[in-house]
Amino acid sequence: MRPLFFAREPDYIRRMDGFTRLVKNGGLWMAGKRKSPWGNKGSGDGNGPRPDPTPPPGSSGGPRNPWLPPETSAGGGGNVENIFSKKRRGGGGGGGGNFRMPQRPGGKSWFPVAVVAIVALGLGSSMFHVVDAEEQGVVKTLGNYTRTLEPGFNISAPWPIETVDIISVDGVRAIDIPTSDQQAKLILTGDQNLVDLSYIVRWNVKSLANFKFRLVEPEETVSEVAEAAMRASVAEKTLDETFSGQGRAEIELAVRERMQRVLDGYAAGINILGVEIDKADPPSQVVDAFRDVSVAEQNADAARNQARGYAQQVLAEAEGQAEAFDKVYEQYRLAPEVTRQRLYYETMERVLRQTDKTIVEPGNVQTYLPLPEIRRRAQQQGSTATVTAPQQGGQ
Repeated sequence: MRPLFFAREPDYIRRMDGFTRLVKNGGLWMAGKRKSPWGNKGSGDGNGPRPDPTPPPGSSGGPRNPWLPPETSAGGGGNVENIFSKKRRGGGGGGGGNFRMPQRPGGKSWFPVAVVAIVALGLGSSMFHVVDAEEQGVVKTLGNYTRTLEPGFNISAPWPIETVDIISVDGVRAIDIPTSDQQAKLILTGDQNLVDLSYIVRWNVKSLANFKFRLVEPEETVSEVAEAAMRASVAEKTLDETFSGQGRAEIELAVRERMQRVLDGYAAGINILGVEIDKADPPSQVVDAFRDVSVAEQNADAARNQARGYAQQVLAEAEGQAEAFDKVYEQYRLAPEVTRQRLYYETMERVLRQTDKTIVEPGNVQTYLPLPEIRRRAQQQGSTATVTAPQQGGQ
């Protein structure tokens, strides 16, 4: 049912786009007091200023779509296709100006040529590869391994036919066990003791193809193999051997050999350069007791060394005396009488040196001369005079 429109003194009624419109004195009215599609600013009640009945410039005299803005003309300026066509031609609003891309001599655009050049440059850059002296490159053709690029300048098919992955093979890589975010690694020794070990594993790539395609996570594999080899090697040593320098060297060599055998069995393409034990300490819970034991062992070693030194000194003196006796015996065999007399004199001199002696002379001389007694009395008199002199001075 069509709506009814009522207005006073109507001039004419026009039907357009399925809408019934009521025009009064040149102004367009609609149901619900809608605004005029011509953009007129009437008061809406018929008492305001009369709008200009002249259509907007550039529009035809006939009716147009009332839902378009007033600045768009009925000649198709508000059509979406017309707006985009103006943008493509460089015209239209928005401050774009009249900018247009340069054209080729034939009048065609340079845009396809630029796209082809960029694509060709990208494909060409994926064909040339410079491999350093410490590197090698893995070439995959359509996802499958085909060859290895050696150091130098190399050429391959463009991407995506062939892809190249360049990896350092001679560079030394290191893994710290345990890592900074891990707890201490307690390892059981051969004498049923625990030791806290931290060590470093150094390795590089021996076969790039095996390293790239045999292992999913090479570094994690090396870490796990190193831990297994270290536990097996420490289990063959005692706690004291683990703490000593020679024991550490033997453990490091055994761990390296075990790791290399296991990784070669995996065909991992990894070369173990060396294993270095950075720290070997007792567990933190019993570290004080271990220190006390270590101090006691050091004191015992010092006492043993002192006893060995004294024994060596006495032995050296005895050997010297024996050597001297051997030399005297050789001389005795050459001249027994002279040597016997000399030994007698030396022995009597050594014996009589520490005894009191009495000299007796024949004739008119006094037959007894107690020289030791005279000397003893002289010493006693001297000591008595020294003691009494301070006492007299005090009186």
